[in-house]
Amino acid sequence: MPKVKTNSGSKKRFTLTGTGKIKRKHAYHSHILTKKTKKQKRNLVHVDLVHKANMDSVKSLLAMK
Repeated sequence: MPKVKTNSGSKKRFTLTGTGKIKRKHAYHSHILTKKTKKQKRNLVHVDLVHKANMDSVKSLLAMK
């Protein structure tokens, strides 16, 4: 049986926590920042966790199963 490859894009976007949860960054914080308010940009800085509804699909991209 061949090894399952990790998706290259997802290994750059997601990181694991010590307890096994998956961290992600917010979208809309890379360009066209001049029209966004300070509050909106400040709230996009924080790291968030992947929602449990999406956890299975992200784990399959990271070849964790």
